[in-house]
This record gives sequence, C-alpha cells and structure tokens, in this order.
Amino acid sequence: MKPLIRLVEFALAALMLGMVVMVFGNVVLRYGFNSGITVSEELSRVFFVWLTFLGAILAMHESAHLGVTNVVERMTRRGKLISAGICQVLIITCSVILVWGTWSQHEINATTRAPVTSLPLIWVFGVGYLTGTLIAVHAVHKLWRILTGQITDEELIEVIEEDSVVPPMSLNEKKA
Repeated sequence: MKPLIRLVEFALAALMLGMVVMVFGNVVLRYGFNSGITVSEELSRVFFVWLTFLGAILAMHESAHLGVTNVVERMTRRGKLISAGICQVLIITCSVILVWGTWSQHEINATTRAPVTSLPLIWVFGVGYLTGTLIAVHAVHKLWRILTGQITDEELIEVIEEDSVVPPMSLNEKKA
C-alpha cells in the first residue's frame, strides 16, 4: 500500500504544480500580453477535480478527515469497536455507490467531450473509479483488522488531533 500512497502523493504534487503553472501563466499572459491559453482554464479545472478526489484517498489513509469524537471517546473499547465497524461499513457502502455511479455514467462521459480540449469527460469523472476503489480497499482492510482484534485503541478514533492548529482569537485579543 505504501508505494500506491507514494504514487498518489506524487500525483497530487504534479497536479498542484500543473494548476499553479497554468493559472499563473494565464494571468501573466492576460495582463502582460493581452492574450491567454484557453486550454489552461479547462485543464486546471480537470486538475482540481482530480486533486480533490486523490486528496480524499490520502486523507482517508492518514485519518485526516474531519470528525467529531466527543461521543466515541467516552465509549468503552467494545463500543468503539462497534462504532468503528459501523463506520467502515458505511464508508464501504458510499464507496460502492461512488464506483457504481461512475460506472452508470461511464458511457455518457466517454462519448461526451470537453468543449476546449475535446478530452472525453470520462477522464474527468473516471477518477470516481480510483477514489471509490482505493477508499473501499482501505475500509475493508480496517474492518478486517477490527473484526480480528488487530486494531489499537488509537486507531479506533477516526480523526487525528492536530497540535499545530492555532485556536481562534478571543474577543479580548481582537480588541487589543
């Protein structure tokens, strides 16, 4: 799984770099030379869609999605196991729906083309196959670890606490 995650991280970096170069280049061309590259607008949107979906895979792997842990933290280990199991089943269900929805729209997206690049739209929306599959595989693996008792107490909480998050300023600090 590590090489696959490294590939996702590399793809995220490449997509972000591509977006920055295209958007910044277009801004320079528009304001400096009164021209632009039309393809870059459409491709940067495609890159953004892929960036979002691939980012969801990485966030799932790193348990970085947002969550509310007030109730789960107060549960017994058994309650946490049941809660985590239900959560993984729901994640698998949503992933199956994502892949199934992508499949049901595949023919339409494969035959419809983007207006500027003429790229088949399956290259935009087909990322649902990858995201749904990889998130489901991760959830099945975690569910297996829950059912076989291999999971630690720390892993039963689905989110990571960030110590580096800066708390919002209080009213007293804003007045000063």
